[in-house]
Amino acid sequence: MTSATSPALHTANERRRLGSIAWHVGALAVLAVVLYPVIWVAGASFKPSKDIVASLDLLPTEPVWANFSGLADGISGISISTFFWNSLMYAILAVVGVVLSSSLTAYAFAKIRFAGRNLLFTLMIGTLLLPYHVLLIPQYVLFRNLELTDTLVPLVAGKFLATEAFFVFLMVQFMRGLPRELDEAAKLDGCGHLRTYWSIVLPLSRPALITSAIFTFINAWNDFMGPLIYLNTPDKYTVSLGLMMFRDQEGIANYGGMIAMSLVALVPVIAFFMAFQRYLIDGMATSGLK
Repeated sequence: MTSATSPALHTANERRRLGSIAWHVGALAVLAVVLYPVIWVAGASFKPSKDIVASLDLLPTEPVWANFSGLADGISGISISTFFWNSLMYAILAVVGVVLSSSLTAYAFAKIRFAGRNLLFTLMIGTLLLPYHVLLIPQYVLFRNLELTDTLVPLVAGKFLATEAFFVFLMVQFMRGLPRELDEAAKLDGCGHLRTYWSIVLPLSRPALITSAIFTFINAWNDFMGPLIYLNTPDKYTVSLGLMMFRDQEGIANYGGMIAMSLVALVPVIAFFMAFQRYLIDGMATSGLK
C-alpha cells in the first residue's frame, strides 16, 4: 500500500511545487510591470536632459547629479521649497477638513435617527455621479465673486463642508458596524451626541479615519486641476504646478530637472503612507476591548 501511494504522493507534491513556482513567476512579472515606471523615473533623474528622450537605456551608463543639484537653484527665481510648502499646507488642511467634517456627518447618518435621513443619504451618494467638470465653472464664478481666487480657500473649503461623499459613505458603513451597546452605555453615563461622537465613536473609527486621511493626502498632493484653476501667482503654486515651470516659453523643457523634482515629490507621499499604513489593518475589536 505504501509503495502504491508513494508515486501518487510524489506526483501531487511535484504539481504543487510547479504551481507554486508558476505563481511566483507570474507575481514577479506583474511586479516588474508595476515597478517599471518607477525604475524608469529613478534612472532618468540621473541622466542628462538630452539623453532622457533619445536614450532607450533603463538605467544611466554615466549617472549625473546635475538634475538634483539644479533644484537648489529653484525655478524662475522661486525655491522649490515654496512649492513643497504650499502642497503640504494644502494636503494637511484637506486631511483635517475631510476627517472632521466627514466623520461628523457620518455619525449623524449612522447613529442619529431624524426625519429624511435616508433621503439625504441617498442624495449625498447621488453626488458621486456628478462629474467634477460639471461643477467647476459655477464654483469658479462663486469664488471669483467672493474674491477668494489665488488662495487655498477654494481648494479646501469643500473639504470642511463634507462634500467628499465617498469618505462619508466609507465612515457611515464603518460606524454602523460599531456595537449599539456602546452608544447606550454612553447615554446612560450622561453623554450627549457630541461627547459620544468624540469619546466613543471617533476612537473606534480610527481605521476608517486613517484610510480617508491617506487617500485625501495623496489626492491633494497630486491635485493638478484645482490649483491650475484657482492659483495665479507662482509663489502660491503647488508641486504639481511647479513642474510645469520647467518648460520655457519656447516649449523647451528641462526634462532632467522635471523628473528629478517628480522623484523628490514622491517622498512626502511615501512617508505619509508608511507612517500610517499599519493603522489600515486595525480592527474594531482590538479598539473596542479597551
